[in-house]
Amino acid sequence: MNKLVILVLVSLLVSCHDTKPAEKQSYEWAMVLHGGAGYATDLGVELEQSYASILTAALKQGETILKNGGTSEDCVVEVISMLEDSPLFNSGKGAVFTHDGQNELDASIMRGGDMEAGAVAGVRTIRNPIKAAREVMNNSKHVMLTARGAEQFATLQKLDIVDSSYFFTQQNYDRLQDILAKEKETGMVDEEHPDSKFGTVGVVALDKSGNITAGTSTGGMTNKKYDRVGDSPIIGAGTYANNATCGVSCTGHGEYFIRYNVAADVSKRMEYLGESVDVAAQQIIHQTLEEAGGKGGLIALDTDGNVTMPFNTTAMFRGYIRPDTLVTRLYD
Repeated sequence: MNKLVILVLVSLLVSCHDTKPAEKQSYEWAMVLHGGAGYATDLGVELEQSYASILTAALKQGETILKNGGTSEDCVVEVISMLEDSPLFNSGKGAVFTHDGQNELDASIMRGGDMEAGAVAGVRTIRNPIKAAREVMNNSKHVMLTARGAEQFATLQKLDIVDSSYFFTQQNYDRLQDILAKEKETGMVDEEHPDSKFGTVGVVALDKSGNITAGTSTGGMTNKKYDRVGDSPIIGAGTYANNATCGVSCTGHGEYFIRYNVAADVSKRMEYLGESVDVAAQQIIHQTLEEAGGKGGLIALDTDGNVTMPFNTTAMFRGYIRPDTLVTRLYD
């Protein structure tokens, strides 16, 4: 055998060894959450600490459920309910006001194992819309219920029904008044107020059985009119889960997330193109949406518990927890 043949054989052996895929990191359980994407740059130390504190508490609540063998579905519902009960987020208690001075709430949930899903939109008296979305998923033949019908269904399911005044917060009411005054002064409709579009909450969890569940909940957009509904209650746009790929929850300008079917597109890119969850999510947020003018972000995790949290605004309140780590972030 001549030297050239030997060199070629050695080269091939080294090449095969060098290209051997690295062993994938896999986690027994994992959870990722967001509290909305937006344009904040400096909220002040006290408010930043408040956000960091509740994000950490929510992550630890998820950890307690998942590490003790609880389901990803229970984790998503319990953690989102916790965030809905906080006035810090545009969801549940902290929902923003419509043009008519109402609080209208949307939520959705999807299970990745059987692809079942449930959602509610435009509800005004359900304390925790994510719980109503789960009841739609588990105890009805439908995927989405809206407005008064959704509230009637929630009452039949014995969920916590509250007077609409429960959702009142002075800060959000004052924000609406400022926008209405600006409209009156300029004669122009101002539904695109950058600080009033975001604050949606979402959770994606992977449990010890390998099941992924995703959920999203929002109070919509300040000064919205005509019963507008965004992406949060729409399966495939704001929420998606598939045990074969990933779970996703989105936050941002809903019209763009609906048009580009963002949540499902992350999963489809993984399925059809073989992309990782991070590559797929980054492509959609930083290229597809950016080129279209869409603003916001998403959280996602795959079947191994790998997490991604891309956004194209100045901030997205977010975090994740796994057996090895807990992370919370507000800006970068």
